[in-house]
Amino acid sequence: MKSILLKSSILVLSVLFSSSFKDKEITDPQNEIDIQEFQGKAIYVSKSTMDLGRWGARMSEEQKKQVQARLKNRLEKEYILSFNKEESLFYEDEQLDAMSGATDSWGKNFAPGKQYKNVKTNTQIQNQEFYGKQFLVKDKLQDIKWQLEKETKQIGNYTCFKATASIPTSDLTWYDFSWSRLRSTNDEETENDSTNTTIEEPKVAMTEVEAWYSPQIPVGHGPSEYWGLPGLILEVSAGNTTMLCTKLILNPEEQIEIEAPDKGKEITKAEYQETIVSKMKEFRNNRMGRRRG
Repeated sequence: MKSILLKSSILVLSVLFSSSFKDKEITDPQNEIDIQEFQGKAIYVSKSTMDLGRWGARMSEEQKKQVQARLKNRLEKEYILSFNKEESLFYEDEQLDAMSGATDSWGKNFAPGKQYKNVKTNTQIQNQEFYGKQFLVKDKLQDIKWQLEKETKQIGNYTCFKATASIPTSDLTWYDFSWSRLRSTNDEETENDSTNTTIEEPKVAMTEVEAWYSPQIPVGHGPSEYWGLPGLILEVSAGNTTMLCTKLILNPEEQIEIEAPDKGKEITKAEYQETIVSKMKEFRNNRMGRRRG
């Protein structure tokens, strides 16, 4: 199943998902925004697609539907973004998985944990659990060089402007793992051990990102790694995944508390990725050792 997941297509599907979400409407209970005490909560629905590759060529349409249904809890998720002028907290709505009764112990090891961002201090703090061990990943916010476009569209009651960026794929998926990354690590080790003195720089895989933000909501926040635009990001498409804000509550009567995660071993994004790769190498070597035995 994991090998199928790793063949996810790298296609931006904004048009497809926008049409599938069109029955959702962003709601704003207040017409006026108090800039000084501005805060809010945004609900995002995330949808991903899969490219079954050679597996898919051997499957009937019915079998493909069955695979999609079994993996629905990975491909469709709901997230919550709480925010004020400077801070935000982004996390998956785990109640949704609890209601579906779906379990995915493997996927949980590579899913993003609660993510705190502070745009004033350029700080990101994220808690991650990897095979029962808690980590507190502290680092700078993802550096994104946005290209602001003139194109606009309406999302709910908000006029949104388009922005695009090209970001290293590994920077967007630092909490995730793919066997191809492990293979590339092995290739680098082989090159370093060889007598060939000509070493080519490896090509950096990039992900094209398309975001839609609304200056009517004057904060630089967004879901997941995305931030830094002159308005809240209401939709973002990257790779095979699109996130769309389906509900927005601004300045609710009850104060929204935003607290950064504080439990786990402190580590940077790069160090966390090294930990994952090292552990997966250990798993692979142990499995190969049992086969030889």
